[in-house]
Amino acid sequence: MTTHLTRRTMLSLTAAAATLPFAGRSQAADKVTLRLSTPASDTDQRAVALVQKFGPAVSSFATFEPHWNATLFKQGSELEAIARGNLEMAITSAQELAVFMPEFSIFAAGYVHQSAAHQVKVFQDPLMDPFKKKVEDELGVKLLSVMYLGRRQLNLRKPKSELTVMKPEDLKGVTLRMPGTDAWQFLGRALGANPVPMAFTEIYTGLQTGAIDAQDNPLPTVVDAKFYEVTKQVCMTSHLVDLNYLAMSKKVFDKLGAEQQAALQKAADDTADFGRQNQLKKEDELVAFLKGKGLDVYEPDLAAFRSHVQKAFLSSDLAAAWPKGLVDKINALGA
Repeated sequence: MTTHLTRRTMLSLTAAAATLPFAGRSQAADKVTLRLSTPASDTDQRAVALVQKFGPAVSSFATFEPHWNATLFKQGSELEAIARGNLEMAITSAQELAVFMPEFSIFAAGYVHQSAAHQVKVFQDPLMDPFKKKVEDELGVKLLSVMYLGRRQLNLRKPKSELTVMKPEDLKGVTLRMPGTDAWQFLGRALGANPVPMAFTEIYTGLQTGAIDAQDNPLPTVVDAKFYEVTKQVCMTSHLVDLNYLAMSKKVFDKLGAEQQAALQKAADDTADFGRQNQLKKEDELVAFLKGKGLDVYEPDLAAFRSHVQKAFLSSDLAAAWPKGLVDKINALGA
């Protein structure tokens, strides 16, 4: 049974965890044990980066113990586990954090992040300080670094000669499969399309039969699911530059000495950068792969899409919790 925690419950859990004995230190080796729980597989770019970079970088004072495929804690329960003092590290998302702090939904909205580099600028800018502090104060979680997941693109069944998508109005009447939640459906409409919910397992057949005109996913998914077999083009809208945060128990972090904290922070940043560069390289390679399969891969008028989508979000209830003027500040970091 999954427990959905309120902010008040999380605050009480965090306070209770602060009174627990520090369980992250191995008495035998005098090292901190850093258990990380994530639903990611051990072949995921984030996992590869953590094993190759993070673990070795902290090995002089910590034992890094990753648990993949949600084998230690169920997906979505990691923040609760950290708040209870039962877990040291996790990989969390803006969507998960928004459950407790709605203002975090801004970092899961379309066109807020413009690129992988822009993600880093935003995370390191002072504008993120109130967000980070609130996560520490209310959840007992320290956000160490931002991890790049990839960019979502539009993948269409018609050839570019019949349908060229350069601006949102070009998507009028296009039936676009999007995940079924309200937020995803809203993003589909904001892009200018006619979004419809459809199970992921039905996308291939839907494209093949014409039940849908397009789908949106990162390029690795387009290739892994072989959607290139039933589509003719990829419009590189990059409408969502997706991310995760490498997160750690604030209580455990505070137990470390200053030099160890600095080393751990550097390890987190180096790990995130290593994974970021690998993911970007993979995306570039997949562009070449898809072109080799005969698909047109091109970039539309991103400024037109960004303006259209942001206007839709800012005029909706979804932006009610966003700090006033923050979107403009974030946009300026990408200029």
